[in-house]
Amino acid sequence: MNDTRFYIDGQWVDRPEAPRIAVVDPVSERVVGHVAAGSAADVDLAVRAARRAFESFSRSTVEQRLALLKRVLALLEERAELFARAIVAEMGAAISFARASHVPFGIAHVRAQIEVLQRYAFLSNAGGIATVKEPIGVCALITPWNWPLYQVTAKVAPAIAAGCTVVLKPSELSPYSAQLFAQVMHDAGTPAGVFNLVGGTGEVVGAALSEHPEVDMISITGSTRAGVLVAQAAAVTVKRVVQELGGKSPNVFLDDADFEQGVAKGVLAGMRNVGQSCSAPTRMLVPASRMAEVEALAARAVASIQVGDPHDAKTTMGPIANAAQFRRVQEMIAVGIDEGATLVCGGPGRPAGLAEGFFAQPTIFSNVTPDMRVAREEIFGPVLVIMPYRDEEEAIALANDTIYGLGAHVQSGDIDRARRVAGRIRAGQVLINYPSWSAHAPFGGYKRSGNGREYGVHGLEEYLETKAILGY
Repeated sequence: MNDTRFYIDGQWVDRPEAPRIAVVDPVSERVVGHVAAGSAADVDLAVRAARRAFESFSRSTVEQRLALLKRVLALLEERAELFARAIVAEMGAAISFARASHVPFGIAHVRAQIEVLQRYAFLSNAGGIATVKEPIGVCALITPWNWPLYQVTAKVAPAIAAGCTVVLKPSELSPYSAQLFAQVMHDAGTPAGVFNLVGGTGEVVGAALSEHPEVDMISITGSTRAGVLVAQAAAVTVKRVVQELGGKSPNVFLDDADFEQGVAKGVLAGMRNVGQSCSAPTRMLVPASRMAEVEALAARAVASIQVGDPHDAKTTMGPIANAAQFRRVQEMIAVGIDEGATLVCGGPGRPAGLAEGFFAQPTIFSNVTPDMRVAREEIFGPVLVIMPYRDEEEAIALANDTIYGLGAHVQSGDIDRARRVAGRIRAGQVLINYPSWSAHAPFGGYKRSGNGREYGVHGLEEYLETKAILGY
Protein backbone atom coordinates (compact mmCIF):
# COMPACT_ATOMS: atom_id res chain seq x y z
CA MET A 1 0.00 0.00 0.00
CA ASN A 2 3.05 2.26 -0.17
CA ASP A 3 3.35 3.89 -3.58
CA THR A 4 5.65 6.88 -4.05
CA ARG A 5 5.40 7.01 -7.84
CA PHE A 6 4.06 9.63 -10.19
CA TYR A 7 3.26 9.07 -13.84
CA ILE A 8 5.08 11.61 -16.02
CA ASP A 9 5.85 11.62 -19.75
CA GLY A 10 4.80 8.04 -20.38
CA GLN A 11 6.57 6.37 -17.46
CA TRP A 12 6.38 5.81 -13.74
CA VAL A 13 8.77 8.07 -11.84
CA ASP A 14 9.60 7.08 -8.25
CA ARG A 15 9.98 9.76 -5.59
CA PRO A 16 11.14 7.79 -2.52
CA GLU A 17 12.76 10.91 -1.06
CA ALA A 18 9.56 12.99 -1.22
CA PRO A 19 7.52 13.76 1.90
CA ARG A 20 5.00 11.02 2.64
CA ILE A 21 1.24 11.36 3.00
CA ALA A 22 -0.45 8.72 5.13
CA VAL A 23 -3.45 6.82 3.76
CA VAL A 24 -5.83 5.93 6.58
CA ASP A 25 -8.33 3.06 6.53
CA PRO A 26 -11.64 4.66 7.60
CA VAL A 27 -12.81 1.35 9.10
CA SER A 28 -9.92 0.77 11.50
CA GLU A 29 -8.60 4.37 11.64
CA ARG A 30 -5.13 2.93 11.08
CA VAL A 31 -2.51 4.00 8.56
CA VAL A 32 -2.45 1.40 5.78
CA GLY A 33 0.04 3.02 3.43
CA HIS A 34 1.75 6.14 2.20
CA VAL A 35 1.96 8.07 -1.04
CA ALA A 36 4.43 10.71 -2.12
CA ALA A 37 3.65 14.41 -1.83
CA GLY A 38 4.53 16.07 -5.11
CA SER A 39 6.40 19.35 -5.41
CA ALA A 40 6.28 22.34 -7.73
CA ALA A 41 9.25 20.78 -9.55
CA ASP A 42 7.24 17.60 -10.18
CA VAL A 43 4.39 19.70 -11.51
CA ASP A 44 6.75 21.55 -13.83
CA LEU A 45 8.10 18.26 -15.25
CA ALA A 46 4.58 16.99 -15.89
CA VAL A 47 3.34 20.24 -17.42
CA ARG A 48 6.34 20.45 -19.73
CA ALA A 49 5.78 16.87 -20.83
CA ALA A 50 2.14 17.69 -21.54
CA ARG A 51 3.15 20.79 -23.48
CA ARG A 52 5.54 18.82 -25.69
CA ALA A 53 2.93 16.14 -26.31
CA PHE A 54 0.24 18.68 -27.17
CA GLU A 55 1.99 19.65 -30.39
CA SER A 56 1.27 16.26 -31.96
CA PHE A 57 -1.75 15.04 -29.96
CA SER A 58 -3.74 18.17 -30.75
CA ARG A 59 -3.43 17.21 -34.41
CA SER A 60 -4.46 13.57 -33.89
CA THR A 61 -7.49 12.39 -35.82
CA VAL A 62 -10.87 11.67 -34.31
CA GLU A 63 -10.36 8.02 -35.26
CA GLN A 64 -7.08 7.88 -33.32
CA ARG A 65 -8.65 9.40 -30.21
CA LEU A 66 -11.65 7.10 -30.49
CA ALA A 67 -9.36 4.08 -30.66
CA LEU A 68 -7.51 5.23 -27.54
CA LEU A 69 -10.71 5.81 -25.58
CA LYS A 70 -12.05 2.41 -26.62
CA ARG A 71 -8.87 0.75 -25.33
CA VAL A 72 -9.23 2.67 -22.06
CA LEU A 73 -12.87 1.60 -21.80
CA ALA A 74 -12.02 -2.07 -22.34
CA LEU A 75 -9.31 -2.01 -19.67
CA LEU A 76 -11.55 -0.27 -17.15
CA GLU A 77 -14.25 -2.89 -17.69
CA GLU A 78 -11.68 -5.68 -17.41
CA ARG A 79 -10.29 -4.27 -14.13
CA ALA A 80 -13.57 -3.14 -12.59
CA GLU A 81 -13.18 -5.32 -9.49
CA LEU A 82 -9.68 -3.95 -8.82
CA PHE A 83 -11.09 -0.43 -8.87
CA ALA A 84 -14.01 -1.38 -6.61
CA ARG A 85 -11.69 -2.85 -4.00
CA ALA A 86 -9.35 0.13 -4.17
CA ILE A 87 -12.26 2.52 -3.57
CA VAL A 88 -13.35 0.49 -0.55
CA ALA A 89 -9.81 0.62 0.85
CA GLU A 90 -9.17 4.30 0.28
CA MET A 91 -12.50 5.92 1.18
CA GLY A 92 -14.68 3.26 2.75
CA ALA A 93 -17.43 2.89 0.17
CA ALA A 94 -19.49 -0.24 0.69
CA ILE A 95 -18.25 -2.88 -1.75
CA SER A 96 -21.77 -3.36 -3.11
CA PHE A 97 -22.04 0.37 -3.80
CA ALA A 98 -18.55 0.55 -5.30
CA ARG A 99 -19.47 -2.27 -7.69
CA ALA A 100 -22.91 -0.91 -8.54
CA SER A 101 -22.22 2.83 -8.73
CA HIS A 102 -18.66 4.10 -8.27
CA VAL A 103 -17.06 1.96 -10.93
CA PRO A 104 -19.82 1.62 -13.56
CA PHE A 105 -20.66 5.33 -13.41
CA GLY A 106 -16.96 6.14 -13.82
CA ILE A 107 -16.75 3.84 -16.82
CA ALA A 108 -19.91 5.44 -18.23
CA HIS A 109 -18.12 8.76 -18.65
CA VAL A 110 -15.62 7.15 -21.00
CA ARG A 111 -18.40 5.45 -22.95
CA ALA A 112 -20.33 8.72 -23.19
CA GLN A 113 -17.32 10.58 -24.62
CA ILE A 114 -16.85 7.87 -27.23
CA GLU A 115 -20.48 8.36 -28.25
CA VAL A 116 -20.09 12.16 -28.35
CA LEU A 117 -16.85 12.01 -30.31
CA GLN A 118 -18.39 9.73 -32.94
CA ARG A 119 -20.87 12.42 -33.96
CA TYR A 120 -19.31 15.75 -32.92
CA ALA A 121 -18.69 18.30 -35.69
CA PHE A 122 -15.38 20.06 -35.06
CA LEU A 123 -15.88 22.24 -38.14
CA SER A 124 -18.98 23.94 -39.50
CA ASN A 125 -19.21 26.27 -42.49
CA ALA A 126 -21.97 28.79 -43.16
CA GLY A 127 -21.96 31.91 -45.30
CA GLY A 128 -18.23 31.80 -45.90
CA ILE A 129 -17.46 31.65 -42.17
CA ALA A 130 -15.95 28.45 -40.86
CA THR A 131 -16.24 27.79 -37.15
CA VAL A 132 -13.58 25.42 -35.88
CA LYS A 133 -13.46 23.76 -32.48
CA GLU A 134 -9.87 23.14 -31.38
CA PRO A 135 -8.34 21.63 -28.20
CA ILE A 136 -7.63 24.32 -25.62
CA GLY A 137 -4.21 22.99 -24.64
CA VAL A 138 -2.64 21.62 -21.48
CA CYS A 139 -5.31 20.93 -18.85
CA ALA A 140 -4.80 20.58 -15.11
CA LEU A 141 -7.44 18.33 -13.54
CA ILE A 142 -8.02 18.40 -9.78
CA THR A 143 -10.31 15.68 -8.46
CA PRO A 144 -11.82 14.99 -5.00
CA TRP A 145 -11.86 12.03 -2.64
CA ASN A 146 -15.59 11.32 -2.54
CA TRP A 147 -16.08 9.84 -6.06
CA PRO A 148 -12.45 9.07 -6.97
CA LEU A 149 -12.73 7.16 -10.26
CA TYR A 150 -15.98 8.83 -11.36
CA GLN A 151 -14.50 12.33 -11.13
CA VAL A 152 -11.26 11.32 -12.85
CA THR A 153 -13.01 9.88 -15.89
CA ALA A 154 -15.48 12.80 -16.01
CA LYS A 155 -12.50 15.08 -16.69
CA VAL A 156 -9.88 12.92 -18.42
CA ALA A 157 -12.24 11.36 -20.99
CA PRO A 158 -13.52 14.63 -22.52
CA ALA A 159 -10.05 16.19 -22.39
CA ILE A 160 -8.63 13.27 -24.38
CA ALA A 161 -11.61 13.31 -26.74
CA ALA A 162 -10.95 16.98 -27.45
CA GLY A 163 -7.26 16.41 -28.20
CA CYS A 164 -5.91 18.02 -25.03
CA THR A 165 -3.07 16.79 -22.85
CA VAL A 166 -3.54 16.57 -19.11
CA VAL A 167 -1.92 16.64 -15.70
CA LEU A 168 -4.12 14.96 -13.10
CA LYS A 169 -3.90 15.76 -9.39
CA PRO A 170 -6.12 13.28 -7.57
CA SER A 171 -7.02 13.71 -3.93
CA GLU A 172 -4.23 12.62 -1.64
CA LEU A 173 -6.95 11.10 0.58
CA SER A 174 -8.06 8.57 -2.08
CA PRO A 175 -4.97 7.99 -4.23
CA TYR A 176 -5.06 4.29 -5.07
CA SER A 177 -7.81 4.27 -7.70
CA ALA A 178 -6.01 7.12 -9.48
CA GLN A 179 -2.79 5.07 -9.56
CA LEU A 180 -4.75 2.19 -11.08
CA PHE A 181 -6.22 4.59 -13.63
CA ALA A 182 -2.76 5.83 -14.62
CA GLN A 183 -1.74 2.23 -15.27
CA VAL A 184 -4.82 1.83 -17.47
CA MET A 185 -3.79 4.89 -19.48
CA HIS A 186 -0.29 3.46 -19.83
CA ASP A 187 -1.48 0.00 -20.85
CA ALA A 188 -3.93 1.54 -23.33
CA GLY A 189 -0.98 2.97 -25.24
CA THR A 190 -1.53 6.63 -24.45
CA PRO A 191 1.26 8.61 -26.14
CA ALA A 192 3.95 9.84 -23.76
CA GLY A 193 3.07 13.15 -22.14
CA VAL A 194 -0.62 13.07 -23.06
CA PHE A 195 -1.62 11.86 -19.59
CA ASN A 196 0.38 12.68 -16.46
CA LEU A 197 -0.33 12.18 -12.76
CA VAL A 198 1.24 14.08 -9.88
CA GLY A 199 -0.09 13.36 -6.40
CA GLY A 200 0.09 15.63 -3.39
CA THR A 201 -1.70 18.37 -1.55
CA GLY A 202 -3.80 21.17 -2.92
CA GLU A 203 -1.62 23.72 -1.14
CA VAL A 204 1.45 22.59 -3.11
CA VAL A 205 0.51 20.63 -6.24
CA GLY A 206 -2.86 22.28 -6.78
CA ALA A 207 -1.38 25.74 -6.32
CA ALA A 208 1.52 25.01 -8.68
CA LEU A 209 -0.87 23.81 -11.38
CA SER A 210 -3.17 26.79 -10.92
CA GLU A 211 -0.44 29.35 -11.42
CA HIS A 212 1.69 27.51 -13.99
CA PRO A 213 2.04 29.65 -17.14
CA GLU A 214 2.03 26.61 -19.43
CA VAL A 215 -1.34 25.35 -18.19
CA ASP A 216 -4.17 26.59 -20.41
CA MET A 217 -7.16 25.34 -18.43
CA ILE A 218 -7.90 24.03 -14.97
CA SER A 219 -10.89 21.92 -13.98
CA ILE A 220 -11.54 21.36 -10.29
CA THR A 221 -14.15 19.45 -8.37
CA GLY A 222 -14.03 20.25 -4.67
CA SER A 223 -15.19 22.64 -1.99
CA THR A 224 -16.20 26.19 -2.81
CA ARG A 225 -13.24 27.42 -0.77
CA ALA A 226 -10.82 25.35 -2.86
CA GLY A 227 -12.45 26.54 -6.07
CA VAL A 228 -12.02 30.17 -5.08
CA LEU A 229 -8.32 29.67 -4.32
CA VAL A 230 -7.75 27.95 -7.67
CA ALA A 231 -9.58 30.69 -9.57
CA GLN A 232 -7.60 33.41 -7.82
CA ALA A 233 -4.28 31.76 -8.67
CA ALA A 234 -5.35 31.02 -12.25
CA ALA A 235 -6.50 34.58 -12.91
CA VAL A 236 -2.94 35.86 -13.28
CA THR A 237 -2.40 33.81 -16.43
CA VAL A 238 -6.04 34.12 -17.64
CA LYS A 239 -6.70 30.40 -17.66
CA ARG A 240 -10.09 28.94 -18.34
CA VAL A 241 -11.40 27.68 -15.00
CA VAL A 242 -14.17 25.09 -14.72
CA GLN A 243 -15.42 24.55 -11.19
CA GLU A 244 -17.83 21.97 -9.78
CA LEU A 245 -18.08 22.95 -6.13
CA GLY A 246 -20.38 22.69 -3.12
CA GLY A 247 -24.11 22.19 -2.86
CA LYS A 248 -27.10 22.14 -0.54
CA SER A 249 -29.65 20.66 -2.86
CA PRO A 250 -33.41 20.82 -2.19
CA ASN A 251 -35.88 18.01 -2.73
CA VAL A 252 -39.27 19.69 -3.20
CA PHE A 253 -42.30 17.51 -2.48
CA LEU A 254 -45.39 19.12 -3.96
CA ASP A 255 -48.64 18.16 -2.28
CA ASP A 256 -49.61 15.77 -5.09
CA ALA A 257 -46.39 13.73 -4.90
CA ASP A 258 -46.20 10.04 -4.06
CA PHE A 259 -45.04 10.42 -0.46
CA GLU A 260 -45.12 6.69 0.33
CA GLN A 261 -42.49 5.90 -2.29
CA GLY A 262 -40.88 9.28 -2.76
CA VAL A 263 -39.79 10.03 0.81
CA ALA A 264 -37.88 6.77 1.13
CA LYS A 265 -36.19 7.35 -2.23
CA GLY A 266 -35.34 10.90 -1.15
CA VAL A 267 -33.73 9.75 2.09
CA LEU A 268 -31.63 7.15 0.28
CA ALA A 269 -30.66 9.66 -2.43
CA GLY A 270 -29.56 12.17 0.20
CA MET A 271 -27.51 9.56 2.04
CA ARG A 272 -26.11 7.78 -1.00
CA ASN A 273 -22.31 7.48 -0.78
CA VAL A 274 -22.69 8.23 2.97
CA GLY A 275 -24.05 11.65 2.00
CA GLN A 276 -20.66 12.56 0.53
CA SER A 277 -21.96 13.92 -2.77
CA CYS A 278 -22.02 17.60 -3.64
CA SER A 279 -25.42 17.28 -5.33
CA ALA A 280 -27.04 15.15 -2.60
CA PRO A 281 -30.65 16.29 -1.96
CA THR A 282 -30.16 16.96 1.75
CA ARG A 283 -32.98 19.52 2.21
CA MET A 284 -36.38 17.84 1.99
CA LEU A 285 -39.09 20.50 1.56
CA VAL A 286 -42.58 19.25 2.37
CA PRO A 287 -46.05 20.73 3.02
CA ALA A 288 -46.36 21.69 6.69
CA SER A 289 -49.55 19.61 6.97
CA ARG A 290 -47.63 16.44 5.99
CA MET A 291 -44.70 16.79 8.42
CA ALA A 292 -45.64 13.98 10.79
CA GLU A 293 -46.24 11.58 7.89
CA VAL A 294 -42.91 12.48 6.28
CA GLU A 295 -41.03 12.07 9.56
CA ALA A 296 -42.41 8.54 9.98
CA LEU A 297 -41.63 7.59 6.38
CA ALA A 298 -38.12 9.02 6.62
CA ALA A 299 -37.37 7.20 9.87
CA ARG A 300 -38.56 3.95 8.31
CA ALA A 301 -36.23 4.49 5.33
CA VAL A 302 -33.25 5.09 7.61
CA ALA A 303 -34.02 1.87 9.49
CA SER A 304 -33.43 -0.03 6.23
CA ILE A 305 -29.83 1.25 5.96
CA GLN A 306 -27.23 -1.31 7.05
CA VAL A 307 -24.18 0.53 8.43
CA GLY A 308 -21.05 -1.56 8.90
CA ASP A 309 -17.93 -3.09 7.41
CA PRO A 310 -17.76 -1.91 3.78
CA HIS A 311 -16.13 -5.20 2.75
CA ASP A 312 -19.33 -7.06 3.69
CA ALA A 313 -21.66 -7.40 0.70
CA LYS A 314 -24.68 -6.92 3.02
CA THR A 315 -23.51 -3.46 4.10
CA THR A 316 -25.27 -0.55 2.40
CA MET A 317 -23.41 2.28 4.18
CA GLY A 318 -19.75 2.27 5.15
CA PRO A 319 -17.85 4.87 7.16
CA ILE A 320 -17.21 8.52 6.48
CA ALA A 321 -14.15 8.65 4.23
CA ASN A 322 -11.67 10.41 6.52
CA ALA A 323 -11.13 11.78 10.01
CA ALA A 324 -11.57 15.46 9.15
CA GLN A 325 -14.92 14.83 7.52
CA PHE A 326 -16.03 12.59 10.38
CA ARG A 327 -15.34 15.43 12.82
CA ARG A 328 -17.25 17.85 10.59
CA VAL A 329 -20.31 15.61 10.48
CA GLN A 330 -20.30 15.07 14.24
CA GLU A 331 -19.94 18.82 14.80
CA MET A 332 -22.92 19.60 12.55
CA ILE A 333 -25.13 16.97 14.18
CA ALA A 334 -24.40 18.64 17.52
CA VAL A 335 -25.17 22.04 15.97
CA GLY A 336 -28.55 20.81 14.76
CA ILE A 337 -29.47 19.63 18.25
CA ASP A 338 -28.27 22.89 19.81
CA GLU A 339 -30.25 24.92 17.28
CA GLY A 340 -33.46 23.22 18.39
CA ALA A 341 -34.20 21.08 15.34
CA THR A 342 -36.27 17.97 16.04
CA LEU A 343 -34.07 14.87 15.96
CA VAL A 344 -36.15 12.26 14.12
CA CYS A 345 -33.47 9.55 14.15
CA GLY A 346 -29.74 9.12 14.45
CA GLY A 347 -27.68 11.62 16.38
CA PRO A 348 -24.09 12.03 17.52
CA GLY A 349 -21.58 9.20 17.84
CA ARG A 350 -21.20 5.89 16.08
CA PRO A 351 -24.01 3.43 15.44
CA ALA A 352 -24.51 0.77 18.11
CA GLY A 353 -21.97 -2.03 17.95
CA LEU A 354 -19.27 -0.04 16.18
CA ALA A 355 -16.52 0.97 18.61
CA GLU A 356 -14.04 2.31 16.07
CA GLY A 357 -13.94 3.67 12.55
CA PHE A 358 -15.38 6.85 11.04
CA PHE A 359 -18.93 5.53 11.17
CA ALA A 360 -21.76 8.03 11.61
CA GLN A 361 -25.40 7.42 12.40
CA PRO A 362 -27.75 8.24 9.51
CA THR A 363 -29.43 11.31 10.97
CA ILE A 364 -32.61 13.21 10.13
CA PHE A 365 -33.68 16.56 11.59
CA SER A 366 -37.19 17.95 11.23
CA ASN A 367 -38.83 21.33 11.85
CA VAL A 368 -35.69 22.93 10.46
CA THR A 369 -35.91 26.65 9.74
CA PRO A 370 -34.01 28.51 7.01
CA ASP A 371 -31.79 30.36 9.50
CA MET A 372 -30.32 27.18 11.01
CA ARG A 373 -26.78 26.19 10.05
CA VAL A 374 -27.93 22.65 9.25
CA ALA A 375 -30.22 24.19 6.61
CA ARG A 376 -27.56 26.45 5.11
CA GLU A 377 -24.19 24.70 5.30
CA GLU A 378 -23.01 21.73 3.30
CA ILE A 379 -22.52 18.92 5.83
CA PHE A 380 -21.27 16.22 3.45
CA GLY A 381 -22.42 13.28 5.50
CA PRO A 382 -25.53 11.15 6.15
CA VAL A 383 -27.53 14.07 7.56
CA LEU A 384 -30.82 15.20 6.04
CA VAL A 385 -33.11 18.05 7.12
CA ILE A 386 -36.88 18.26 6.66
CA MET A 387 -38.27 21.76 6.21
CA PRO A 388 -41.98 22.70 6.11
CA TYR A 389 -43.55 25.12 3.64
CA ARG A 390 -47.02 26.69 3.41
CA ASP A 391 -47.60 26.84 -0.36
CA GLU A 392 -45.88 26.33 -3.69
CA GLU A 393 -44.45 29.85 -3.79
CA GLU A 394 -42.80 29.39 -0.42
CA ALA A 395 -41.46 25.99 -1.50
CA ILE A 396 -39.74 27.58 -4.50
CA ALA A 397 -38.41 30.42 -2.35
CA LEU A 398 -36.98 27.95 0.17
CA ALA A 399 -35.43 25.87 -2.60
CA ASN A 400 -33.62 28.96 -3.90
CA ASP A 401 -32.68 30.27 -0.44
CA THR A 402 -29.08 29.07 -0.61
CA ILE A 403 -25.72 30.31 -1.83
CA TYR A 404 -25.48 27.11 -3.84
CA GLY A 405 -27.19 25.95 -7.02
CA LEU A 406 -25.80 22.59 -8.09
CA GLY A 407 -28.74 20.20 -8.06
CA ALA A 408 -32.39 19.94 -7.08
CA HIS A 409 -35.23 17.44 -7.09
CA VAL A 410 -38.97 17.95 -7.64
CA GLN A 411 -41.64 15.34 -6.78
CA SER A 412 -45.13 15.67 -8.20
CA GLY A 413 -47.92 13.58 -9.71
CA ASP A 414 -48.51 16.33 -12.30
CA ILE A 415 -45.66 16.50 -14.82
CA ASP A 416 -46.63 19.93 -16.11
CA ARG A 417 -46.63 21.31 -12.57
CA ALA A 418 -43.29 19.64 -11.86
CA ARG A 419 -41.80 21.16 -15.02
CA ARG A 420 -43.05 24.61 -14.03
CA VAL A 421 -41.49 24.38 -10.58
CA ALA A 422 -38.26 22.90 -11.97
CA GLY A 423 -38.00 25.85 -14.33
CA ARG A 424 -38.02 28.28 -11.41
CA ILE A 425 -35.34 26.57 -9.33
CA ARG A 426 -31.91 28.15 -9.69
CA ALA A 427 -29.78 25.05 -10.10
CA GLY A 428 -27.69 23.49 -12.83
CA GLN A 429 -29.51 20.18 -12.78
CA VAL A 430 -33.08 19.42 -11.67
CA LEU A 431 -34.40 15.86 -11.43
CA ILE A 432 -38.15 15.18 -11.61
CA ASN A 433 -39.49 12.07 -9.85
CA TYR A 434 -36.10 10.33 -9.55
CA PRO A 435 -35.14 9.66 -13.18
CA SER A 436 -32.20 7.45 -14.14
CA TRP A 437 -28.76 9.05 -14.05
CA SER A 438 -27.16 9.84 -17.41
CA ALA A 439 -23.54 10.51 -18.31
CA HIS A 440 -24.85 12.76 -21.10
CA ALA A 441 -26.85 15.17 -18.91
CA PRO A 442 -24.82 18.38 -18.38
CA PHE A 443 -23.74 18.80 -14.76
CA GLY A 444 -22.59 21.97 -13.03
CA GLY A 445 -23.77 24.75 -10.83
CA TYR A 446 -25.29 28.17 -10.49
CA LYS A 447 -24.07 30.70 -7.90
CA ARG A 448 -21.31 29.41 -5.59
CA SER A 449 -21.63 25.87 -6.87
CA GLY A 450 -19.25 26.78 -9.66
CA ASN A 451 -19.24 27.48 -13.37
CA GLY A 452 -18.91 25.49 -16.56
CA ARG A 453 -20.43 22.09 -17.23
CA GLU A 454 -19.27 18.49 -17.25
CA TYR A 455 -20.55 15.25 -18.88
CA GLY A 456 -21.56 14.54 -22.45
CA VAL A 457 -21.18 17.09 -25.22
CA HIS A 458 -21.17 20.02 -22.79
CA GLY A 459 -18.24 18.44 -20.97
CA LEU A 460 -16.33 18.01 -24.23
CA GLU A 461 -16.85 21.62 -25.24
CA GLU A 462 -15.26 22.93 -22.04
CA TYR A 463 -11.96 21.58 -23.41
CA LEU A 464 -12.35 23.28 -26.81
CA GLU A 465 -11.55 26.74 -28.12
CA THR A 466 -13.60 28.36 -30.89
CA LYS A 467 -11.86 29.73 -33.98
CA ALA A 468 -13.62 31.65 -36.75
CA ILE A 469 -12.08 31.55 -40.23
CA LEU A 470 -13.55 34.14 -42.56
CA GLY A 471 -13.29 33.68 -46.31
CA TYR A 472 -13.06 29.93 -45.77
